[in-house]
Amino acid sequence: MWLLDQWAERHILDAQRQGEFDNLPGSGQALILDDDSHVPPELRSGYRMLKNAGCLPPELEHRKEAVELAQLLNTVSQGSAEHMEYSRRLTLLELKLRQAGVSTEFLHGDYADRLAQKMSED
Repeated sequence: MWLLDQWAERHILDAQRQGEFDNLPGSGQALILDDDSHVPPELRSGYRMLKNAGCLPPELEHRKEAVELAQLLNTVSQGSAEHMEYSRRLTLLELKLRQAGVSTEFLHGDYADRLAQKMSED
C-alpha cells in the first residue's frame, strides 16, 4: 500500500472510531465512483487529486482555450485589432493541438448543426 493510501486509511479508521461517520446523509447507500481502471494503480491517487483540484491535461486545456477563443472571434468585428489577436492565438493553439495528435475539426466543422438537423429529422 502506498504512503498516501496508508495515511488516508489511518485517518478514516480514526474517524470511524470517534463516530464521525455516524448518521451522515446517504449512509448505507452505494458510492458512485469514477472509472479509473485505465489509470495504473500507482498513479490513481495523484490523478484523483489533480482532477479534484480542477487540473486538466495540457491538450484538454488547450482545447478548452481554443473553443473560448473561437467564441470570442464571433463577438468582435473582423479586421479589428482584437480579432487579429484572437485569430493569431487560435492559430497557435491549433498548431499545438495538432502536434499533440488532437483533431481540431471541432473548431471548423459544423458538426453540432448537422447533428441537431439530423435529430430534428428523426
